[in-house]
Amino acid sequence: MIPDLKTIEAAASRIRPYIHRTPVLTSRSLDHMLGAKIFFKCENFQKVGAFKSRGACNAVFSLEESAVEKGVATHSSGNHAQALARAALIRGCKAYIVMPETSSRVKVEAVKGYGGDIYFCRPTLAAREETLQEVVSRTGATEIHPYNDYRVIAGQATAALELLEESGPLDVIMAPVGGGGLLSGTALATAYMSPSTIVIAAEPAGADDAYRSFTTRQFVPSVNPQTIADGLLTSLGPLTFPIILDHVHRIITVSEESIIAAMHLTWERMKIIIEPSSAVPLAALMENKDGFHGKKIGIIISGGNVSLDKLPWLKNPA
Repeated sequence: MIPDLKTIEAAASRIRPYIHRTPVLTSRSLDHMLGAKIFFKCENFQKVGAFKSRGACNAVFSLEESAVEKGVATHSSGNHAQALARAALIRGCKAYIVMPETSSRVKVEAVKGYGGDIYFCRPTLAAREETLQEVVSRTGATEIHPYNDYRVIAGQATAALELLEESGPLDVIMAPVGGGGLLSGTALATAYMSPSTIVIAAEPAGADDAYRSFTTRQFVPSVNPQTIADGLLTSLGPLTFPIILDHVHRIITVSEESIIAAMHLTWERMKIIIEPSSAVPLAALMENKDGFHGKKIGIIISGGNVSLDKLPWLKNPA
């Protein structure tokens, strides 16, 4: 069932001991540059460095003890893998994580550090799903999807809930969109807490399947996406897509150049580390600032996990 406000508030209470209530930051220089008042909800300061801890913790701590005994499982090469392994460690259950054999060493070591059991597979969606089903069949573990799970969506919604509690009513709230877990949760929390607020998603032009799905109101899968924002490569899910259709007002696509510029600007002016996916909403503001002039805007900064030796503005990245 689509999470209602009571469900989201229950998620916030459930996960409170296990996550950070991340800060909401502002920047006078960015406000002046863009002609708007911007409130940044900084999930780059979240546990495991991304909003994913919210959904993973809510899902794991929602489980009955009988399910906990058999553990949890997922397929992920990134932040969800780490978040689920950490949540399982806290709950005292096994986490079975299917990861592509091409996953970065840093992410693999992070999952191992949280006690996750890793099963490597070929770097294709079919291989990931097939391997996961084999693991679930053998262990009886509960699958926790990275975004296509109402428990996960309710957990992600708590970021917007906290933002609105601190900032007060906003004219616009923005989030990046990949699989749609953060966006659908943000849209639901906003609809319940501040129904007059416009919800806008931002997406790389080189990975615009959500934009095309939203525009045509027909699901369009992500095929060969090309973007530096590697957290936004996945397709929308059958649970997230309808929520987005019902509660999101607009999806804006942005260029790679603008994503890099927004990321660089945030590092430079706000002195915080954000990953490329997190820069996409600010990039949308930068490309369309006349349309947001004088507005009070909230932006969900989704995470801060980035390889410092591969920064996009370095002349000779490693």
